Amino acid sequence: MPDNIIEKTPSVSGEPAAEVSAAPDKPADGAVNDNDVVIRLNHVTKQFKLFKSKKSRLLSLFGKKVNYTINTANDDLTFEIRRGESVAFLGKNGAGKSTLLKMITGVLFPTSGEIEVNGEVSALLELTAGFDPEFTGRENIYLRGHMRGMTDETIKKYEDAIIAFADIGEYIDQPVRTYSSGMKARLGFAINANIEPEILIVDEALSVGDAAFRKKCKEIVNRIIAEDNTTLLLVTHSSVMAKQFCKRGIVLYNSKVYFDGDIDEAIRVYEEDILEGKPAPKPKANSILNQ
Repeated sequence: MPDNIIEKTPSVSGEPAAEVSAAPDKPADGAVNDNDVVIRLNHVTKQFKLFKSKKSRLLSLFGKKVNYTINTANDDLTFEIRRGESVAFLGKNGAGKSTLLKMITGVLFPTSGEIEVNGEVSALLELTAGFDPEFTGRENIYLRGHMRGMTDETIKKYEDAIIAFADIGEYIDQPVRTYSSGMKARLGFAINANIEPEILIVDEALSVGDAAFRKKCKEIVNRIIAEDNTTLLLVTHSSVMAKQFCKRGIVLYNSKVYFDGDIDEAIRVYEEDILEGKPAPKPKANSILNQ
């Protein structure tokens, strides 16, 4: 087992497993300058209440005593990401990858712990989120820009590049409600990738569209990383894609950080330890009573 795998002792009486070893050593180029840290997580945990029915959820809002279970999506995550780093998050479905990225973007908030983000975030998560179906594609470009605090003048600088990249022809001036799901995804990717992000977060979005469009997506992500010193966070199940874009890998297992280090070693750990089922299975959520 590599030195930078974070070993866990068995849990006792339902308590979370304790960490035995420390997080991996910092990079060999010296101490991390706080000015270079764009993302910092300090003991971050995210839990969701799972109710048996919509009625139970509604009753809980009025203080009624109903049964629910707790699902821990992320458990005591602590790490830092520096400016210009490219980091792949690897793990099986349910490991907490997408929940983690949504907390970094501010879509979700942690149950406990602290998240610090220094920089403009562009997230390629739910590509079609935030569109007004009655607005045209062009109008939605401005809507998404305004949501990010941009002025019309600034958005205008990117408009032609976004439209050319989306490549949906005359539909750019038609209501988004007339778009196919693929067309909306293309426009969503074009907007987020072309507005010079400081932190680019990608959750399997590079798989949208046909082969030609996927090639364009990969090319622009490579250009952004190379030219703009952008920090990239990538969630993917593809080891090939992770190695193509990233130099560092964080493997999540049982909602915790299982490994954090060089991408080649991260891929090996993910494929051999996680996919081959060597770690202990994830325990079931504990049933508790809403007080």
